[in-house]
Amino acid sequence: MTIATFPSETAIEPDPITGVPVRRLTDHKGHSHHLYFTNNGWYDGGRRLLFGSDRLNRTNLYSVEPATGEITQLTDADMPGPPDETSFIYACLNPVRDEAYFWRGRELIALDLHRPQERTLYEAPQDFSVTILNCTADGQYICTSLSRKPGDQAARMRMLRGYVGFREMFLARPLSRVIQVPTTGGDVQTLHEERAWIGHVNTSPTQVNLLTFCHEGPWHEVEQRIWGLDRATGRVWKVRPQREGEAIGHEYWMADGLHIGYHGRTAAGPVYGAIGHDNSDAVELPFPHDSHHFHSHDLTLIVGDGQAGRFPYILLWQRDGEGFTPPRILCRHRGSAHVQQTHVHPRLSPDGRSIVFTSDDLGYGNVYTVDVPADIEQLPLLSGRL
Repeated sequence: MTIATFPSETAIEPDPITGVPVRRLTDHKGHSHHLYFTNNGWYDGGRRLLFGSDRLNRTNLYSVEPATGEITQLTDADMPGPPDETSFIYACLNPVRDEAYFWRGRELIALDLHRPQERTLYEAPQDFSVTILNCTADGQYICTSLSRKPGDQAARMRMLRGYVGFREMFLARPLSRVIQVPTTGGDVQTLHEERAWIGHVNTSPTQVNLLTFCHEGPWHEVEQRIWGLDRATGRVWKVRPQREGEAIGHEYWMADGLHIGYHGRTAAGPVYGAIGHDNSDAVELPFPHDSHHFHSHDLTLIVGDGQAGRFPYILLWQRDGEGFTPPRILCRHRGSAHVQQTHVHPRLSPDGRSIVFTSDDLGYGNVYTVDVPADIEQLPLLSGRL
């Protein structure tokens, strides 16, 4: 396709609570969003950021150069609607070359980000649903999961539109597979298969053979959420074994590729934790105020998105001895999280200096970035806004 570029839509405004400059990178009458929070969207040496957008009544992949605001269209098609609906929320980057991977319906597509040029790598079986993609640290394989659709219920499911059918899918215990697809094309291999709803396949950013997957479903009903898998041996094990009554989730790899962050609730209340992939070096502490999603590169600084309608702020926590400081407000987001494309999903940039998030504060979902201040302790405490 011919590369189409668009002038900057960037606007910078001081946050009304903190005064911190917040940069809106998109401004269109249709939702725009960055990738899911477990997936890095920065490429070209950190100069460009991927995002999906519903422009011209079609959903395509774009990139933006924050330094100039210039927007580049990277695909020229559309996403199918239910029951095979997919989203660029699911997309991922190759960590060793500027190539992206995404589902368009049941087709898994590789995209050269500099031409751009598409290659179809794989087509999922018609009776299986697809989910988030992740690439191995050496750039050789895309890992993901497939789950068989539950018969006559499939047509009514709208996972991207408010999780309609979420619990029904969990109760169906569908046949699910963790698969790997070569990024250069070739035979697809099933790494693991079982009758449980599998999702959130996350590859370690540094350890080529390690990944996690989850047993998806309502957190308080899932007996064990986080699982590890060694691609070289096929071994599967529990990560952070759960006790009855605990709700754990939103796991993600930290920057070292050895530790996994997560949050949830135990009998003691909200907790934030980090644990080695082999269940060593575990840290789990009471957490002052919860959020819907969290991200961090390590335990030093954690970003969360509060909760829509209750405390709709980008929040920061710092490690403080054997605990965490109370949350401080970086900026207001007012995101509704009404559909998956408007979830806030904050994520630190690879260098940890800024945070990308999505918000429909103005009615449509838009992509924002905000820098992390040098002195976080100057930001207001959340407690002052409750």
